[in-house]
Amino acid sequence: MTQSEVSWVPSERELERQAVRRRLRLQQTVIATVVTVVVAVGLALLIVSSPGWDRVRDYFLSWSHARDSFAAIAEGFWINIRIFLVAEPCVLVLGALVAIARQTTSPWLAPVRLLATGYTDLFRGVPSIMVVVICGIGIPALGLSGVTSSLFWLTTFALVLCYGAYVAEVFRAGILAIHPTQVASAEALALTRAQTMRFVVLPQAVRRVVPPLMNDLVSLQKDTALISAVGVFEALRAAQDYQGYNFNGTPLLVAAAYFLVVAVPLTRLTDWLMRRQIEKEQGR
Repeated sequence: MTQSEVSWVPSERELERQAVRRRLRLQQTVIATVVTVVVAVGLALLIVSSPGWDRVRDYFLSWSHARDSFAAIAEGFWINIRIFLVAEPCVLVLGALVAIARQTTSPWLAPVRLLATGYTDLFRGVPSIMVVVICGIGIPALGLSGVTSSLFWLTTFALVLCYGAYVAEVFRAGILAIHPTQVASAEALALTRAQTMRFVVLPQAVRRVVPPLMNDLVSLQKDTALISAVGVFEALRAAQDYQGYNFNGTPLLVAAAYFLVVAVPLTRLTDWLMRRQIEKEQGR
């Protein structure tokens, strides 16, 4: 640190600017807080004063039913977590392989490119719940030797198929975002196309697509509830079971709260990663 930096003292004009910026920040904070409180209170009054509020409160906001269903839903939610933890790394690997396959240029790999394109189009177009039902019911019905009939693994497989297609397009977008001069430079250094993809393109592409990948991760965590369509007693199915026997929908909100406990931190992490990415891009 130089002597001039140590002895630097802000001028009166700079102090005035700082004071003005502080006042503006305080003013904006106060306005935002007041507007938020007014809107929240207005919405709360609108809901509470509605004609059917008493029925909705008794059906969805019963503390006794929430307490009684809590343990069963927690046990079911552990299945959601396990499926999510198994499916996510498989989705990333499958998505990366499909994206790389679609970027190949060799004529010998044309069938691979065609297969990767067909897979992406198919599983991005078919609703995920239909894939879950087909895999959960159709595969065991085939009676194939050596193929598991466990709904845990079959529904996990279905989710991997669906989200692998989406993640493949995210990876492919990251690969296509790399400037062609990067590839040209690698070729000038006598790197093969496979080496260029491994050491030059993929590392940069992965860094670029981390935020959108996190969004897919959040979505996958929620869509594990789709496995309830084939009778797996995860959180949503446990809540529906309690609802059917006790004619009360409070367990549905309890199940939603479990998903929010995982989804909200992941969403905030995604926002932070996006801000970091923007700051890095602006700092270049």
